[in-house]
Amino acid sequence: MQKVLILGSKGMLGQELVRVYESDDNYDVIALDRNDIDVTDYEQLSQKVVDVMPDVIFNAVAYNAVDACEEDDDEYKKAKELNGIFPKHLAKLSKDLGATLVHYSTDYVFDGKRPVYKGGVKNPRCCGQGCEDCMYMGPEEKLPFFAYHENDECHPISRYGRSKLLGEENVEKYANDYYIIRLSKLFGLPAQSIAGKKSFFDIMLELGKKNDSVQAIDGETSKFTYAPDLAKKSKEIVEKNMDSGIYHIANEGAATWYDGVVELYKIAGLDTKIEPVPPETFSRPASRPKSSVLKITKINSLRHYTKALTEYLNIMNS
Repeated sequence: MQKVLILGSKGMLGQELVRVYESDDNYDVIALDRNDIDVTDYEQLSQKVVDVMPDVIFNAVAYNAVDACEEDDDEYKKAKELNGIFPKHLAKLSKDLGATLVHYSTDYVFDGKRPVYKGGVKNPRCCGQGCEDCMYMGPEEKLPFFAYHENDECHPISRYGRSKLLGEENVEKYANDYYIIRLSKLFGLPAQSIAGKKSFFDIMLELGKKNDSVQAIDGETSKFTYAPDLAKKSKEIVEKNMDSGIYHIANEGAATWYDGVVELYKIAGLDTKIEPVPPETFSRPASRPKSSVLKITKINSLRHYTKALTEYLNIMNS
């Protein structure tokens, strides 16, 4: 029986990893959260991990206060510690123990500034079959979206993005058997952890029920990722013993935040008016990429996010 260690086990993703592995009798699951371990106490971390002797380690620990770390140096220090330096120590431990490390990252390692291809000029990456690389979104004044491949160069434009890229670099440098999984716009059941946040869809659903109209940003295109689908696909990658490296996992359907709210209210049966607004409408210290769609090339794509969202709402209403 293989031992699976899940760090950050009460977060939105961590709790789904626990569920998917605990439902499989072939695994012994050790789930640890902030009340069980201080992952920045590296002596304690080492002792805990060595005591467990895991075959697979999932790092679902993350600092994700994107704006807070942009304007506060102390918060940025926390972001670098949790997102960048802690993964380095975990990577070294995984190598020493011969364990597989699964580490999660973000589309925010990209800047959203790849060349835009217009008017009959084909994207040199395009397959010629209407793939996401050569699709365009909306009228001329709206930014066309394009997809980032797993091996594209990273140029983060926020402190948060830089902290996550540091984590990627450390895992690649110090781990032996590893998977770096990039995701975007995570949603799912609210985290059990005190530090956990509600997902965008949860927040907008609450606003839609309380107000006659809401505003939603229309101008930052990426993909939504459903936590249970991500957990299942992560397990699949490990079980198939796929090559070490970077993997993109997200549900199909490139969308802006506004697009997501339109689908959310449609599924939920809400008549709330939705006003599309540019990103500058809201005061957010951190810059976000205008287009950071993750191209999925190494695995089978997940179902469309609207199907996942329908399932999620059904679970919430049951």
